[in-house]
Amino acid sequence: MVLEGLGQSLRNAIKKIANASHVDQKLVKDVVKDIQRALLQADVNVQLVLQMTKDLEERALTEKPPAGMSSREHVIRIVYEELVKIVGRPKEIPAKPQRILMVGLYGQGKTTTAGKLARDLHKRGMKVGLVAADVHRPAAYDQLSQIGKKINVPVFGDPKEKSAVRIAKRAMKEFDGYDVVIFDTSGRHSLEDDLIQEIREVAKTVDAENKLLVLDAQTGQQAGPQAKAFHEAVGLTGVILTKLDGTAKGGGALSAVAETGAPICYIGVGEHLEDLEKFEPDRFISRLLGMGDIKSLIESAQEVIDEEKAEEVARKMMSGKFSLKDMYEQMEMLQGMGPLKKLATMLPGLGDRLQGQDMEATQERLARWRVIMDSMTEHELENPKEIKSSRVLRIARGSGTTTRDVRELLKQYNMSRKAMKGFMGNRKMRRQLMKQLKGSGVAMDE
Repeated sequence: MVLEGLGQSLRNAIKKIANASHVDQKLVKDVVKDIQRALLQADVNVQLVLQMTKDLEERALTEKPPAGMSSREHVIRIVYEELVKIVGRPKEIPAKPQRILMVGLYGQGKTTTAGKLARDLHKRGMKVGLVAADVHRPAAYDQLSQIGKKINVPVFGDPKEKSAVRIAKRAMKEFDGYDVVIFDTSGRHSLEDDLIQEIREVAKTVDAENKLLVLDAQTGQQAGPQAKAFHEAVGLTGVILTKLDGTAKGGGALSAVAETGAPICYIGVGEHLEDLEKFEPDRFISRLLGMGDIKSLIESAQEVIDEEKAEEVARKMMSGKFSLKDMYEQMEMLQGMGPLKKLATMLPGLGDRLQGQDMEATQERLARWRVIMDSMTEHELENPKEIKSSRVLRIARGSGTTTRDVRELLKQYNMSRKAMKGFMGNRKMRRQLMKQLKGSGVAMDE
């Protein structure tokens, strides 16, 4: 989960408001102290925290709730709005012809992020080229080449060349006619004069429209000086924060970067190349507060779900024909959307209910069920009722599981089928579902 520790502390503060019988000065001051403590523990700048909580307290005690909104809801909305302010404004990297310069220190995830950004722009219809302009790290060219193959984007580089400027010049000729060219530059373990000088020379040669700093969220408040140094060298147009999927004290990086005036474009929320999200403060804070992010969930689903397959499953559900094969396809689509823990943060309130071991156990169970179903015949998948003792034993042996595991899967399938049957028996709910499906273009017969 993005900034898990901070999110949990803030959600506890929100619950204190939601569970209160009424809002008074004491409650507001208690909540303000809780939020102060949570932000400071997350390494957010002290002055920024004090100013933000001062504004929050003043608004909570003086502003009257709009018509139709309770005082509790009003204070929660104020908390949300003030937190959105603290993380700064967003910046979008448009899908248009441009050159992009990636800068940052070693270990920040710069090369992987260059690949993630290339993938994003490629999926948005751009012809993209990647440039390995890091002439100091031996494995930089090989790493970027491997990433390029995975996302079907060409990579230019020369491991024997020691001048980043010469590589940049050759790359621009190589990728002449491409929409987007992304330059992955050298880093250092700390801010050094020769690094800054090299970055200046490459920036002058490339003349990039966007110059993006890649920062590890664990950097904390040191993100401020780094952002400032790179900004003075090349004139940053944006920042990408990486490793926001753990419990890092990312609040420091968020607030420190916001203070420099360099907007955050993307956040990295995992190790995979698809784990890059556009940074939108309102959606980010919604997830942090446990309010969910349905928009992101829909976008994730649209990216991986086969619409024709989903429509076919929907038709079978409506007709009451739901087999283990259909259940398998549903699980495959869910798996394609990413880890269960990540999906849970997008659904309001679910992240708190599915915690730690429960989440991992559920993920493992789904994976085990897929293996079991891989050991079934096509006939068994289409006719689960015929799976009796002898078949259960054969399937267990073939999948390397136990007969108990196989029976657990069959039990879950029967529960899902019964629940669906009960749902379809509710005429009102059935009409609502058909209306939604027809609105989405799925042809259904009543």
